[in-house]
Amino acid sequence: MTARMRTPSQAERTGIEKSRSDVPFYAGLGILASVYLVLIASLIVADVYYATKESSRVWEVLASPEIRYAIKLSLISCSISAIASLWVAVPIGYLMSRYTFRGKLVVDALLDIPIFLPPLVVGLSLLILFRQTFLYRVDDALLISLHIPAVILAQFSVSSAFAVRSLRETFDEISPRSEQVALTLGCSRSQAFWSVVMPEARHGLLTAGTLAWARSFGEFGPILIFAGSTRMRTEVLPVSVHLEHSSGNTAGAVGVSLLMVVVAVIVLVVVRLLGGSDTLGRGFK
Repeated sequence: MTARMRTPSQAERTGIEKSRSDVPFYAGLGILASVYLVLIASLIVADVYYATKESSRVWEVLASPEIRYAIKLSLISCSISAIASLWVAVPIGYLMSRYTFRGKLVVDALLDIPIFLPPLVVGLSLLILFRQTFLYRVDDALLISLHIPAVILAQFSVSSAFAVRSLRETFDEISPRSEQVALTLGCSRSQAFWSVVMPEARHGLLTAGTLAWARSFGEFGPILIFAGSTRMRTEVLPVSVHLEHSSGNTAGAVGVSLLMVVVAVIVLVVVRLLGGSDTLGRGFK
């Protein structure tokens, strides 16, 4: 008895043809994604290669008291800025998510201005504000004497906008129904907020704080214009890169850049471990 070969059905043939037709689509996506990933990897590899050739000069800069001061000031100022950003981002994000009021579109646009404006413009606006108010007809040296508060304020002015946007997205995802249930059970609005909403928003808080810290860590323009770039006073790590490169010490600038990359990777890994793999992915939608 002769065995008969099974002929594929129309649905099977359509599925095979469809899977084959999807190959160019996925190949195109992979190529485009690879271009960007290769670019990022190439930047880091280039820095590492250059730093390896100039290792003695790189280590000399990294071991200097100026860079140690920059590391200390960066960690302190970024942490304070991130915490301050959360203090304003929680109430603003909650109000913008839960309530509708006249002029909400204008408020929403104002909140996003630091994101869309060039950082140098933010720093210049801070400088003009303080000159026209607190420091009117006073020498600029007075502003520089407030070096650490000036650095923190410059970082906060930009990073808080990212925290607000992130937390607003978080509160949008939390159903108001749980609050209503708490209110019907006798809780006040404040009790419902702290006992129901905030526990559900803990991952969003971590995301917002991380975004604010990371933005503060890489901030340069507002600090340069508003606080200045003075050694051992307003020198955070981005300012160190600028100062080293301006003085012709490219090796030192590359070394500080790699140090910033290492710190950024450590922060991202810690956040992923604490908040889950999608913690940062929920920062922008």
